[in-house]
Amino acid sequence: MKVSIRRATAADVDFILELVTHEDVEPFLAAVSAKKRGEILGEVERSEREPDAFGVFVIEVDGVRAGTMRFELSNRRSRIAHLGGLAVHPDFRGGKVADEAARLFQRYLFDELGLHRLEMEIYGFNERAMAHAERSGFIHEGVRRKAFWRNEQWVDGVRYGLVVEDLAGESPSPFGDAA
Repeated sequence: MKVSIRRATAADVDFILELVTHEDVEPFLAAVSAKKRGEILGEVERSEREPDAFGVFVIEVDGVRAGTMRFELSNRRSRIAHLGGLAVHPDFRGGKVADEAARLFQRYLFDELGLHRLEMEIYGFNERAMAHAERSGFIHEGVRRKAFWRNEQWVDGVRYGLVVEDLAGESPSPFGDAA
């Protein structure tokens, strides 16, 4: 099984729409995420226009679309990006696709874009995502208690961070044509 990542194109919009609205995926994504075709297309176009500041990526397994993830530069001077929108289609779960894709994405953001720090915030009820973050090298940095109204209740936001030194000693993974 070969996992690869690449920047999304307009041809991927329908796949991303189907994925982020899938009944087993949508409850775990940020409520503010794009979930309409036009919004997703707008984000893909922005990703193409601003490749160093914003990115929508597609995860592929053996050349087949399997997931998506994104980043947005949140502090240009300090080279910090916020990650989000990681979603793997249920048909591809269980094979550590998300873990390998995350490593490829980290290496791309650190090595190719020269970022210093990656951050993300995960809903407190999303235990699978928190376990994934920790397997992928992210450091748990704290909890914002009852920070988000989601699924008809207040939920915590669990914060994670990763700096390039956290990956020291790892050999860079080839990420192909991720740009």
